[in-house]
Amino acid sequence: MPILGASASGAKSSPVAPTIGTATDVGTSRAYNNGAATVTFTASSYTGKGAATYTAISSPGNLTATGTSPITVTGLTNGTAYTFTVRATSTTGQTATSSASGSVTPAAPFAATGGTIYPSVSGYTYHKFIANGTFTVSSGSKNVEVMSIAGGGGGAGAGGNGNGGGGAGGLVSNPSYAVSTGSYNIAIGGGGPLGTIGTSTTFTGLTTAVGGGRGGGSANGGDGGSGGGASRSFGGNLYYGGSPTSGQGYAGGNCIIPTNGSSGSGTGGGGAGGGGASNSLGNNAPGGGGGASSSFSTWASATSSGVSGEFAGGGGGGGDANSSGASGGGGGGGGGGGGNNGAGSAGTTNTGGGGGGGGSSGNAGGAGGSGIVIVRYTV
Repeated sequence: MPILGASASGAKSSPVAPTIGTATDVGTSRAYNNGAATVTFTASSYTGKGAATYTAISSPGNLTATGTSPITVTGLTNGTAYTFTVRATSTTGQTATSSASGSVTPAAPFAATGGTIYPSVSGYTYHKFIANGTFTVSSGSKNVEVMSIAGGGGGAGAGGNGNGGGGAGGLVSNPSYAVSTGSYNIAIGGGGPLGTIGTSTTFTGLTTAVGGGRGGGSANGGDGGSGGGASRSFGGNLYYGGSPTSGQGYAGGNCIIPTNGSSGSGTGGGGAGGGGASNSLGNNAPGGGGGASSSFSTWASATSSGVSGEFAGGGGGGGDANSSGASGGGGGGGGGGGGNNGAGSAGTTNTGGGGGGGGSSGNAGGAGGSGIVIVRYTV
């Protein structure tokens, strides 16, 4: 076939080739030879007689595709570097090929499994884990976001009147975690039973979310992801809320000794969004659980998780014979028990909420809620 743009004497009468632009990896979903690239170019100003068609050619492989700019060349092998040239063809013949494009290496599209998957929700895919499991990347790599919440602490119930509420499980957020082909193990922390710290939640390569602190029964609240609330005072003793883990939650409430020297109500456990409330001075009112985190309300909505869009609220303090228990701090925090027969409410499952403190006469505190892990990434 004659070469366009050349006279019988060999003198050039017009540009002999299109002008190459750029090559860009686009990827496809086909197995193995699933690479694809777009190739841009500027058409020749003269191509001889008749309408011209344009063909992009890969190197290596000599894979071709025809069309107008940009042309998509498929069938490329992932991990192989390619350059591309373009030529024009008309009834007169073919032009010479353009110069080569820059190099492009097709990569497999990102694909992952594990947990309950919620695909394409407002531009994100979510993976929800409420039990131990594995987040497995089968192809590609990506920066993902991860929210991990540990099990909440159990509310106390062995301290007579006014037991402390359990602290919420620690909340750990990583907004940009690089994952690639392989498996990432996830262990979901369980809620602590009566007066016990919650269990930690782990995700391979990330900071451990620490279990919520236990509520205090005739004692200080326990340390944890969020601290447990202190119990009522006895014999003039002053009890303090447990301390939180840095960056994961807030402290439990402190027992404030009234002017009469005794206090019958417990204090609230800390939450991911705020500290547990102390009992009120002089009137035996128990302290409420620490506030929950609403920072992940979009995640909660997308995955049918949390309580009213919140996670990890602290458990409320238990009351005494003359007062009701305090409310939990939202986000699954259990309410405290009240009166002579008030048992604390349990933290809600898979929220990391703290259990409520038991009321008077040694009524049981509520267990903490189990933890959760949610992974999300752009579609």
